[in-house]
Amino acid sequence: MSPSAKTFTPKQGQYLAFIHLYTRLHRRPPAETDMQQYFRVSPPSVHQMVLTLERAGLITRQPRTPRSIEVLIDPKHLPELI
Repeated sequence: MSPSAKTFTPKQGQYLAFIHLYTRLHRRPPAETDMQQYFRVSPPSVHQMVLTLERAGLITRQPRTPRSIEVLIDPKHLPELI
């Protein structure tokens, strides 16, 4: 299945859109604390979402490298960030 054909929940879509836009604006991917502050959730919630997105093949990360999240979905398929 191609990355653009993968499906995600509305909440996952918001995280993907945030990661994509943050990376474009700041020229580096967000840290988990950036997502925690934006979505106003706990650190374990953000980490669990990152793991879920990675297992689903929607993002990729480099082991032991901070700010290494890369969205694997075509930006045209991402929802608008709310």
